[in-house]
Amino acid sequence: MCDARSLEAADFIASDLVYRDKVGETFSVRPSPNHRWYYYPQLPPDEALLLKIYDSKTDIAARAGAHTAFDDPTTPAGAPPRRSIELRALVFFDE
Repeated sequence: MCDARSLEAADFIASDLVYRDKVGETFSVRPSPNHRWYYYPQLPPDEALLLKIYDSKTDIAARAGAHTAFDDPTTPAGAPPRRSIELRALVFFDE
């Protein structure tokens, strides 16, 4: 996960998200030496990470986040693959 405080608005690049029956849009992230990335190699099954993808508020430090995947060279041969469950939710707050 990338520390959202290390991301700039210009780091996000609009990208097509192509499906068989439609085209949507998502954002890719431009590489920057300013980004601070964190890896959670020992995250137990009873813990979870929350990724904020977008916040419409403009007066906050973390409006969006970034995450990625990679091949971990320290993974032992024959290790079971990690499992990921992705759940998306829209949350509205009325102030």
